[in-house]
Amino acid sequence: MNGNPQTENILLGFGSNIGDGPGNLRIALRAAERAGIRIRRLSSIYFSSPVGPQDQNRFTNAVALAETVLSPEGLLIVCKSVELELGRDFGEKRWGPRVIDIDLVVVGDESCDDPTLTLPHPRAHERGFVLVPWLNADPTASLPGHGPVRDLVANLDTASIVRVDDLMIALP
Repeated sequence: MNGNPQTENILLGFGSNIGDGPGNLRIALRAAERAGIRIRRLSSIYFSSPVGPQDQNRFTNAVALAETVLSPEGLLIVCKSVELELGRDFGEKRWGPRVIDIDLVVVGDESCDDPTLTLPHPRAHERGFVLVPWLNADPTASLPGHGPVRDLVANLDTASIVRVDDLMIALP
């Protein structure tokens, strides 16, 4: 720790639909931890239908509640670095298949709207593949500007989001 205040209440969303989805999520979580992100709680693993083009594999999704001393911009750099490390092709088509995708959903009380980072995530309130795992990890969660995650989930069609397993990694 470098003396910066700890940022808590970070929510990271993880998704993969190329290769071993659960394995890719575990590798990404371990890499994030090595880069200074402390994982406090994990959701179970969920399968979900892809957003956008449907001619691709279903996604494996999970979320992590975390804390770090990194700034939101530093956190974004770590997430993009982990994606690159796992072989993500940033030239891929929007909403196309990917080995790993890491979204910053919430970073403490931060609010940001610039070309590289928007917080809270601008579409989190409509994404069941984020909200359902988040509710699993934290039944009292609330999305800033949108309210309780439980209420948001109740207003979505989540029939294609299926809980698969617990996401096991070695947490301290």
